[in-house]
Amino acid sequence: MIRLLIAEDVHMVRGALVALLKLEPDFAVVAEVGHGDEILPAARRTRPEVAVVDVGLPGTDGLTAAIELRKVLPDCRTVILTSNGRPAIVRRALDNGLEGLLLKDSPPERLAAAIRDVMSGQRVFDPHMTLDALDLSAQILTLRETEVLQRAADGLDASHIAEQLHLSIGTVRNYLTRIVSKLNARNRVDAIRMAREAGII
Repeated sequence: MIRLLIAEDVHMVRGALVALLKLEPDFAVVAEVGHGDEILPAARRTRPEVAVVDVGLPGTDGLTAAIELRKVLPDCRTVILTSNGRPAIVRRALDNGLEGLLLKDSPPERLAAAIRDVMSGQRVFDPHMTLDALDLSAQILTLRETEVLQRAADGLDASHIAEQLHLSIGTVRNYLTRIVSKLNARNRVDAIRMAREAGII
């Protein structure tokens, strides 16, 4: 039997997930939680082999909780469920070695197959979401560019950014121009919006 932990904050959705997974002859749901902060204590108590975690949990978000779970129980695999395939979410899951990420509107049999696949050592990521994430990584900003954009997002103008980062105003303006170009944004405001949506800042 594959021991499962289910983390989903919407009671009806969690109940449906648990009911569906209990129908599988080789699954045993050993814990179900509705809050990100409950994942580690429940996992320590019940020692699941696979955690099925909604990314949008209250408290500690599902992705952060899954990364922490991997450190505490490295043998527990994780399948993240998300309602959107934002490249930043996929990239973070890939970079932290998580085993699976599925859209929440995937058919139930897809989730059951994903659980069995990650138990056998495979990684299960939607190919379209993964390609989008790899495209984003090609456009990702350098550390200095991220620092400049974060300060611009905080409302600082070029002179104040230059002062904080010990750069010339011209260099800061060059960074901002390069950032807008890298993100294929219309202007600085659009670049800030895109970077926030992508989880870059």
